[in-house]
Amino acid sequence: MQAALKPPAWATAADTIGALKNTSPVLIKTARVLRLAPLATARTVLLPAALPEIVTGLRIGFSATLLGTLIGELFASDRGLGFMLIRAMEAHKVLDIMALTLLLFGFATAANMLLLAVERRLHRR
Repeated sequence: MQAALKPPAWATAADTIGALKNTSPVLIKTARVLRLAPLATARTVLLPAALPEIVTGLRIGFSATLLGTLIGELFASDRGLGFMLIRAMEAHKVLDIMALTLLLFGFATAANMLLLAVERRLHRR
């Protein structure tokens, strides 16, 4: 499970760094003119400006993590949904295969839709 979390965590961190670098220089100069402390600048300027891109990175990272975990369970686990799916495939249990596939699809779709709604809301601000 930990190995499945590493690449998406790096991707999310890279998106966060990119979002912070893309912050408008005008916003940063305004914070300097207002003599905001570094923590206040991060809280009131940098975080709100970078949050939409951070959430986008989290949404993409979530998808990659789910896929990586499932693939790991398919081939190297003795429990979990991936393990149940591979066992159902070996036993030719079509109903179990369909049920697990629909469960995974439903969970991934619901989580993606939730994160997409948050992302769209943040982009509107």
